[in-house]
Amino acid sequence: MVLELHTPHGTTWDALRDDLPVLLAYVLSFVYLGIYWNNHHHMLAAVSHVSGAALWTNLHLLFWLSLIPFATAWMSENHFPTDPVAAYGVVLLAAAIAYYILQGTLLRVEGEDSLLAAAIGTDIKGKASPLMYCLGIGLCFANRWFGVAVYVAVAFMWLVPDRRVERTLTAARDDSGNRST
Repeated sequence: MVLELHTPHGTTWDALRDDLPVLLAYVLSFVYLGIYWNNHHHMLAAVSHVSGAALWTNLHLLFWLSLIPFATAWMSENHFPTDPVAAYGVVLLAAAIAYYILQGTLLRVEGEDSLLAAAIGTDIKGKASPLMYCLGIGLCFANRWFGVAVYVAVAFMWLVPDRRVERTLTAARDDSGNRST
């Protein structure tokens, strides 16, 4: 992720004050990209086949994720005005929808009894996230900081590890290992 993080003019902590909003927005966006990276890795580890449709829906997700640095820069370098903060939320919402579409495409290929379906389970966080992004986008027009707070809350929600996916993948690996001995 490339943003213009300028070197502060000075050698004290106070010199960071002007760049702090950009730095904090960068951290938030980096966390989001890390969350997508990890979940994408787990999701693909749980599938046995990737169809042509899945490749296109994966590219759709990549498109929205590639806009995160742009939206981050627009929002943070202009000191978090309402429209860029809402646009940042729209990019997050579109990425969440694209991920959901990719997940659904993979599930159609893998089936309801698949390892992927077991790993995803009820996907409460995946279903709640787009709703929360919509809330954040709407709240931006009342107070931009409320919108930012919702975006931060969604990131924190995803930072709480969901061990179900790892347990499901580990159990499947253990079962396949036991069958071969």
